[in-house]
Amino acid sequence: MAELINLRQRRKAKARAEAEAKAAENRHLHGRTLAEKRAAKDEAVRLEKHVEAHKRED
Repeated sequence: MAELINLRQRRKAKARAEAEAKAAENRHLHGRTLAEKRAAKDEAVRLEKHVEAHKRED
């Protein structure tokens, strides 16, 4: 005899799996580690200080 399945549950499980796959793809494409974010912030602060140090006074 064939195995009975609930189609609603299968559709929801498939949708969850697709959503997780899409989320994983987005994390890979757009995600940055905390260390990368901090390094970028530190670099921006360093560059801003460099520019400020070289401004002329009126």
